Amino acid sequence: MGGTESGTERGTEHLSVRREGATLVLTLNRPEAKNALSLAMLVGLYDGWVEADEDDGIRSIVLTGAGGSFCAGMDLKALAGKGMEGEQHRDRLKADPDLHWKAMLRHHRPRKPVIAAVEGYCVAGGTEILQGTDIRVAGESATFGLFEVARGLFPIGGSTVRLPRQIPRTHALEMLLTGRPYSAAEAAAIGLIGHVVPDGTALEKALVIAEQINACGPLAVEAVKASVYETAGMTEADGLAAELKRGWPVFDTADAKEGSRAFAEKRAPVFRRA
Repeated sequence: MGGTESGTERGTEHLSVRREGATLVLTLNRPEAKNALSLAMLVGLYDGWVEADEDDGIRSIVLTGAGGSFCAGMDLKALAGKGMEGEQHRDRLKADPDLHWKAMLRHHRPRKPVIAAVEGYCVAGGTEILQGTDIRVAGESATFGLFEVARGLFPIGGSTVRLPRQIPRTHALEMLLTGRPYSAAEAAAIGLIGHVVPDGTALEKALVIAEQINACGPLAVEAVKASVYETAGMTEADGLAAELKRGWPVFDTADAKEGSRAFAEKRAPVFRRA
């Protein structure tokens, strides 16, 4: 499947999509509502994940938000039954009742690495989507948290399962049970995010990381990501066996041979997904 011209923006009214070389940049674009999730945003997100899966020219994905916020969670008016903006997209949800969970990365894992670039609010559903990403960068004034219990709700986007597997259980339970906000520094200290950068530079840092990934062998990158998640719930013995099954075939690819030649010749490799 061919790619779209780099720099061209498209998507839905609440989700902007553009290419930056081999990186697909998905921007939550509802700044007047701190990028609270809407139907138009969910449809755009899902379509972005599918595009990245199907287009071999895309080697990484960056997820960010417009207007100085990442995502303030679900539109609570919609949750109360008062409807969502973007009624023209409702047929998509009827056709695939699981679409919103796929969009939020609860029921879908993209083949390509996903890097989150967070500024401002990344709370409730925003923190839940964050847990479906692979690498996370945040501006120093970013705010994280799962506020659901404070509102008498349940963080049903996957947090009671994922968060204790991603950070120490004591920190996961504190975040889940107190419903309090966390600063970027505290989120980094407990392992929820990997980088804290000056405000306004999270996207820049995420794109630098994406370029580093894009320079690597795409078949190897995808196999490594798949192995990490595939083996997460296995015993060590089963995980090592699964790793060999997924990893050995990579050594027989043309990309692996090209990587070895390029190293010997002291040049940058040219990978072709072969």
